Amino acid sequence: MSHIYQPVMLRELLINDGRATVNQIAKALLGRDASQIEYYEAIVKNMVGKVLTKNRGLTERSGDEYFLKGTSGLAPDERRALIVMCEEKIEQYLEKRGDTVWEHRTKSAGYISGTIRYDVLKRAKFRCELCGISAGDRALEVDHIVPRNWQGTDDPSNLQALCYSCNAMKRDRDSEDFRHVADSYDHRDHDCIFCNVPKTMIVMQNELCFAVRDNFPVTEMHTLVIPKRHTPDYFSLYQPELNAANSLIASLRSDIMGSGQRVDGFNIGINAGNSAGQTIFHCHIHLIPRRSGDVENPRGGVRGVIPHRQTY
Repeated sequence: MSHIYQPVMLRELLINDGRATVNQIAKALLGRDASQIEYYEAIVKNMVGKVLTKNRGLTERSGDEYFLKGTSGLAPDERRALIVMCEEKIEQYLEKRGDTVWEHRTKSAGYISGTIRYDVLKRAKFRCELCGISAGDRALEVDHIVPRNWQGTDDPSNLQALCYSCNAMKRDRDSEDFRHVADSYDHRDHDCIFCNVPKTMIVMQNELCFAVRDNFPVTEMHTLVIPKRHTPDYFSLYQPELNAANSLIASLRSDIMGSGQRVDGFNIGINAGNSAGQTIFHCHIHLIPRRSGDVENPRGGVRGVIPHRQTY
């Protein structure tokens, strides 16, 4: 058993004479999920509790308890009448808004498979990629960097791990015009050689980046990782492009290591700006395989961009 899911489902079936709907089983699982309780505790303290206490003046808070003002003298029928009024308001609101009430909890109205969720959380080392808190301290969620309703995709490069608090604050309404960002991924320069690489030269690619072998390799299988969007340097890459480039670099490394080339090291290099030696102003990342003995003294590695500073 890898989780409590199986005994919870079996228990629910046994309680209901061997039959239960998906909805019933889901509710049973939800009742065991402490992270969901933690999420709504944060909603109570940081949102609804503040509104009713500070803005409306209807409640008071002492520690972890809230008190409704003016209820000590209520007769039972008055209390029941107020409860009915609350229930009517809930029904009216749900009738008006429908499923949109819970959009903030539907992860942009779509399903992300468990495998992809795990890969995203693993890539983030099970920490929130915004505030850095550990999954052990706060439940993590998989967020679309560019939201689905701004044409964001389910590609892993567009996903990040956020704690429930950061995700709730981010939601899908960042001030940046994501429609413009989405369109910019298609930007190409007709005069740029990297925007016009023949498909036959591409050795590997994902949604946002591709890889080609360098035409003037430093070592055998020297490879360039290039964003598909025309953008000048590493510092102008969007976060999804950084994710895509890192994913491609990891895949290329595995591919090269398994090629029988006796590779036992790599240099990863980026030239950004004239003074750093950049000659093609479309961002590209060098992945240079290294072999023992390919130079007399490899000490210092990338420090060799300033030759007399390489060794120390």
